Amino acid sequence: MSQPDTKQRILDAAEHLFARNGYHATSLRGITTTADANLAAVNYHFGSKEALLEAVIVRRLDPLNEIRRGQLEALLQKAELAGELPSCREVLRAFVEPTLRLRQQGSEAEDFIALIGRTLAEPRGIAMSIFLRHMQPLLQRIFQALALSLPALTEQDLFWRMHFTMGCLSHIMRCHERYSMVPDNVNIDLPVDELIEHFLDFTTAGMEVAR
Repeated sequence: MSQPDTKQRILDAAEHLFARNGYHATSLRGITTTADANLAAVNYHFGSKEALLEAVIVRRLDPLNEIRRGQLEALLQKAELAGELPSCREVLRAFVEPTLRLRQQGSEAEDFIALIGRTLAEPRGIAMSIFLRHMQPLLQRIFQALALSLPALTEQDLFWRMHFTMGCLSHIMRCHERYSMVPDNVNIDLPVDELIEHFLDFTTAGMEVAR
């Protein structure tokens, strides 16, 4: 198997170190040492440390968002053709399922998941600004789809319920399988399909509940 090229090695090293140490605590020298590259290569391929961070995030986030967007638009088109409201559960599924399936990809996705978890835990950082810039169009579309699904909800209620749902997803991505205390009869190593349905049971009920 051929070795990754210099740009790929820098991205892999940066993703690992940003996830483990955070953006500010990670030096370009540390990245280039890990990647077996030189500082000139970072400047050549990315231009700056911040641009490198954006490239790291976009590398996996953009393909993930394309999958989400494709599932969502297919759902909305099907509902429109049938003259029906899109299902709230299925709108949430289009957003959540591709995300949770990242966990099936093993070590390749672990650093990205950890990086996004760290990003969400540090909401005022550079990483969060980059993350939100690339997430905003999809989140707006999800909000629009949920508004179609739940026409009785005010925008205020819809915003907060979506916010709570995002918090649940963030918690799973950051904390799943890291609990220090688990009852003996509880299995936290669920198949991803089962985990998705548990998540949708909980969040759909929260989105749809009458006030």
